[in-house]
Amino acid sequence: MGSFSIWHWLIVLIIILLVFGTKKLRNLGSDLGGAVKGFKDGMRDAVADDKPAESPPPAVPPAQVGSGQTIEGEIRERTKT
Repeated sequence: MGSFSIWHWLIVLIIILLVFGTKKLRNLGSDLGGAVKGFKDGMRDAVADDKPAESPPPAVPPAQVGSGQTIEGEIRERTKT
């Protein structure tokens, strides 16, 4: 009892080939490879989107530097510019 020998694995492989056929197994392998590649590309794009674009810090007008002035406001409509 214990582990399977190489002969056990060869018999299982032959049975799988007889049941599914080589064409279905080849298609299954290419579909699985395409799915893994798509997942990796998606993860790479998600990591690239998380990184902010490098831009210089916004310049503060001289009148606001050290003035301690607070400006309150309310956003009513958000638009993309």
